[in-house]
Amino acid sequence: MKSNKAYPSSKQGAGVGSGDPIIDVLRLLRTQTVVPARVHAASPWAVRFDPYSHVKLGVVLAGESWLRLEGCEPVLLRKGDFFLLNNPPAYTLTSTLDLAPEQATAFRESENDGEVRIGAEADEDTYVCCIDFVFEEANASVLFDVLPPIVLVRAGDPRGALLANLSALTVAEMESTGVGRSLVLEHLAQLILVHMLRVHAEETARPVGWLGALVEDGIGAALRAMHADVGRRWTLDELAAIGHMSRSAFAAAFKAKVGTAPLTYLIEWRMSLARDALRSDTRSISELAAATGYESESAFSTAFRRVVGTSPRYFRDEARQQVPVG
Repeated sequence: MKSNKAYPSSKQGAGVGSGDPIIDVLRLLRTQTVVPARVHAASPWAVRFDPYSHVKLGVVLAGESWLRLEGCEPVLLRKGDFFLLNNPPAYTLTSTLDLAPEQATAFRESENDGEVRIGAEADEDTYVCCIDFVFEEANASVLFDVLPPIVLVRAGDPRGALLANLSALTVAEMESTGVGRSLVLEHLAQLILVHMLRVHAEETARPVGWLGALVEDGIGAALRAMHADVGRRWTLDELAAIGHMSRSAFAAAFKAKVGTAPLTYLIEWRMSLARDALRSDTRSISELAAATGYESESAFSTAFRRVVGTSPRYFRDEARQQVPVG
């Protein structure tokens, strides 16, 4: 039977987290920059890119291109296709698979505000736009660990229509010189990234980890409840009830999908939020303990040390010493 029981929060004062898992993760990632790039190419052409330690988004606006990523089968990208590369190793974009690629750095001299032209302009037949995300390294694994090397949204995907509209706005902004350009590009890039994550989460072969679990009826409801009130002292029985499962069935299903036990996930997520807050937040450790569901500073410190390996106070002092001044 469906339960409408409300679970009162145990939080005192302001909490941590937004209550939406995707928003929470993107906030933890703290996007540092988004770097736009436009590639105009005339066939035949092939460009090899160095490994990239963050996330790259791309869309084919004209023509087609093969994507060769080390460790993966080549993928043919056609007009209207979107791709996301997760922490990619070296990769190549090419008009055909039998060409020896030139290194991307060879084109830097011709680059103008993120625009690169390969071959004669009159012969151009391919146009690819990319956005490179640069995240704060400390929390990047929260996203990297739940994504495959490549996420594709094909032009024919009915869910791609909104992405196409967003890409049109993004390209227009890339080509503009208006004030606030960088801020607009950053927000558009974030929107495209969120929609790519949504599409991937809804795939038949759903991803492992928290992202895939979000769209599971029972597990997803419990996962969203934890994020919505991270400071509540949740019990396994309460979470199982939200998921409309028995305690044992819920625990087994959650671990199979997310990769860890429900309460372990909750503790680790609390500590991720705590680490982020200790780097930049002004609240005291006792306030942070209450916001993450602990009755005392000592209980919070014990949990923090067990997960992170140091005390909260030591972690905060070390993290803040590393922040650049000025």
